[in-house]
Order: sequence, then structure tokens, then C-alpha cells
Amino acid sequence: MQKIMRYTRAAVDKYGMIENGDKIAVGVSGGKDSLMLLWALAQLKRFYPHGFELTAVTADPCFGGKETDFSGVEALCKGLGVQYVLRRTHLGEIIFEERKEKNPCSLCARMRRGILHNMAKEAGCNKIALGHHYDDAVQTFVMNLIYGGRIGCFSPKTYLSRKDITLIRPLIFCMEKELAAGARRLSLPVVKSLCPADGSTSRKKAADMISSLQKTEPDIKAKIMGAMQRAGLDGW
Repeated sequence: MQKIMRYTRAAVDKYGMIENGDKIAVGVSGGKDSLMLLWALAQLKRFYPHGFELTAVTADPCFGGKETDFSGVEALCKGLGVQYVLRRTHLGEIIFEERKEKNPCSLCARMRRGILHNMAKEAGCNKIALGHHYDDAVQTFVMNLIYGGRIGCFSPKTYLSRKDITLIRPLIFCMEKELAAGARRLSLPVVKSLCPADGSTSRKKAADMISSLQKTEPDIKAKIMGAMQRAGLDGW
């Protein structure tokens, strides 16, 4: 757990993610990454030199027309002393029933981000924290290269002028396996995704591709991350 906190603090400091007086909405999907993000920021709040407030926000896609049970997440937030805002949406219906998207992930992500941005603004927040980690960054680089034909990745910190809100990703130095181990150790109330496309996405294909490359190039992820940082790619 100390390693996760050390890496989170390092990312926050390196990219100036948190300033005094910030009100941060933590995007909580219920997955291990977003729950670890919430936990880490709640711990950081106790000793970080810049005072800040947290609000956890969840946009339930209601896949299959069913409301997801987030009672465990609500209880966690109560235990951490963090306000929790849950909004039920029609994302699942729009993506899979009305539009019948063959490649739903991109559209779903954009729509969900839009909902989270609105929820954050309504909660009086000036920043949104997302649970993307080290592996996500490397996978996104590979996805953009292989499937999009471009060199790029999401940024550690991004200001959205249209919404007047800043996105931050405090877990970008944390490995997925470390977050998974942390979630198990803390017995976090992970909510299983009910998405019909779960496990068959472009991101999963990119992750498998990287795993295959690691057999002959065990440090491939570190090389990609280092290349992004040395090039200053997209704010890295």
C-alpha cells in the first residue's frame, strides 16, 4: 500500500495535479482501479500540503435495463468521509439497443465522460480524477498506433476549456497488478461490470499484444512509458 501511495504522490507532484482549495470529483465506476483511486486520494487528503475536497461520482450505465448495486461503494464512501453522488443513466440502452454499436467502447466512453463532467460541475468541483494507470497509458499508446495510425496517449493532466474543468490521473505511475493486489488487501467492494462487450475490446487486444511482446522484451512497457516521457508526448 505504501508503494501505491508513493506512486500516487509522485504523479500528483510531478504534474501539479492538486492545488490548494481544489474540489475534486472522483470518477467511480465500481472497478478496482477507480476504488483504489478513491481510497488513495482519501489517504492523501490527510497529509498533502495543499488542502482539497473529494466527491465520488458514479454514472450507472444500467446495462440490460438493470440498475447496478452500488451499495458497497456507498458504504465505502461513508467510511472514508466522502460525499457520494450516483446517477442512473440510459447509456446501456442507447449504445446496445437503440444504436446497436458494433464497436461500442469509444462512444460509450465519450458519453460517460460527458455525464461525469456535468455531475462534477453540478457538485461544485473544478477537477475530475480518473483511475487510469500505468498499463492503461501503455495500452492506449499501442491502441492509437495500431488501430488509429497515430502517435498519442491521454494526458496526465488536461484542462477542458468548454467545461472549465481539469482532468487528472493520479494513478498513472501505478501498475495494474499492484492496484489489483491493493483492492484485494483492502477488501474493496468491487462491482462486476455488466457490459456486454467486457473482455472483447480493442484494449483487451492491445493488452494481449503487449503481454506477447513481453516474452521476448520483458521491459517493453517501461520502454514505451520512457519514450512518451522523453518526447513530452501529450503532456507526459
